[in-house]
Amino acid sequence: MMKIGNVEIKNNIVLAPMAGVTDLSFRLLCKEMGCGLLYTEMVSAKAILYNNKNTEALLSVTPEEKPIAVQLFGCDPQIMADMAKRLEERPFDIIDVNMGCPVPKVVNNGEGSALMKNPVLAGKIIEAMVNAIQKPVTVKIRAGFQNNHLNAPELARIVQESGGAAVAVHGRTREQYYSGHANWDIIRQVKETVNIPVIGNGDIHTGEDAIQMMKQTGCDGVMVGRGARGNPWIFKHIGEYIENGRTDLLPNAFEIKEMILRHAKMLIEAKGEYTGIREMRKHFAWYTAGMKYASGLRNEVNKVENYKELEQLCQGLT
Repeated sequence: MMKIGNVEIKNNIVLAPMAGVTDLSFRLLCKEMGCGLLYTEMVSAKAILYNNKNTEALLSVTPEEKPIAVQLFGCDPQIMADMAKRLEERPFDIIDVNMGCPVPKVVNNGEGSALMKNPVLAGKIIEAMVNAIQKPVTVKIRAGFQNNHLNAPELARIVQESGGAAVAVHGRTREQYYSGHANWDIIRQVKETVNIPVIGNGDIHTGEDAIQMMKQTGCDGVMVGRGARGNPWIFKHIGEYIENGRTDLLPNAFEIKEMILRHAKMLIEAKGEYTGIREMRKHFAWYTAGMKYASGLRNEVNKVENYKELEQLCQGLT
């Protein structure tokens, strides 16, 4: 069990927030598989302020998902605090601040990982939010902005001093984006710097990876990002590996096929057939990575227009 502020989480396995991936349908599948804490896709504080119509879908959650964190991004302390206050009455358990997103349009606005270059502003944002709401405020950071300036421990100390309840650390810098290897040692340094819970993130693809990270870093929890794409089973695998050392739980072709069709149905129900099927195309590619004969099907899926065609395509998976 892990505790963040007053929120009790039944295990320490966490789904990372990922734009275009961790929507309601995918989160529910991960929860079913034993994920302890879910995060929404990141949401712009300014978009909430201006009542952007697309933002409402990102904020849609169900009681089955609890506990769940909503992730906000922005760089204005007052707007971040006001939007946290606006979201507090919604069923989120935790409000998280994105200080790790590497995407240029976010960084160029001084948001996301750009805040790692501005620790004073980062502290003001966290403090303003903590003072505005009763729910726990957490922060997700990277190892640093540049490869030659790994300031995650300094940022984590600021998170703690500003009243943050936990910090998640992705062991890559902004400069790295998602390339190369995650630096788990920086996660260890963060853990040695602060007393609040530290969640390690980066390069977790198996139960063994999760245990290794915890051993090497002493982190309180593990956050799975890209390792969960097309693989909601990973949460079950990590849980089983932690509990009893089992590593033989890989899904077979039938289970993968069933999950693809179920996921597609959920997306269609949530977003309509046109959007749901188009979004399912990328998930199909992730689900089928490494499967026999699947590369040809991954080309074909881009022509699929409806559920029936997807069902027919899945017959070719073995």
